[in-house]
Amino acid sequence: MEHYYRELVSFLSTRLGNRQAAEDVAHDAYLRVLERTDAEQIEHPRAFLYRTALNLVVDSHRRHQVRQAEPLEVLDTDERWHTPAPSHSVQLGQRLELMQRALDELSSPCRESFLLRKLDGLSHPEIAERLQISKAMVEKHIVNAMKHCRLRMREWES
Repeated sequence: MEHYYRELVSFLSTRLGNRQAAEDVAHDAYLRVLERTDAEQIEHPRAFLYRTALNLVVDSHRRHQVRQAEPLEVLDTDERWHTPAPSHSVQLGQRLELMQRALDELSSPCRESFLLRKLDGLSHPEIAERLQISKAMVEKHIVNAMKHCRLRMREWES
């Protein structure tokens, strides 16, 4: 399914008019597909991946429209904007530790590519230039890192 990545990013770039946003949606779509818990084989993986990506674009657009329409007072009283309950932050802390363990198992270029994209927000060409590797290798590293972390998190959380 990884061979659809570039094609999907091009498709989304055309729709969104922004390559970085397209890469983010493509990553999220891959994660959604990888997170599927049913063991059933996907009959048409390309179509499923595209549908997932388009659903993410639509959801994001709807959330943005709702946010534009909400008065500021709602945001002040909305509990999502307050500090999480202690049990939630403990759980979050444990998940972050597990994620760090999973990232530590990756090769250095794989981990760096993933972190530069997800934490620093660098584009694939910027990461390729910084790490002195091809853009295709950056894409492969990011997808592999996501797969690995998802798999390890599932193992450790069950």
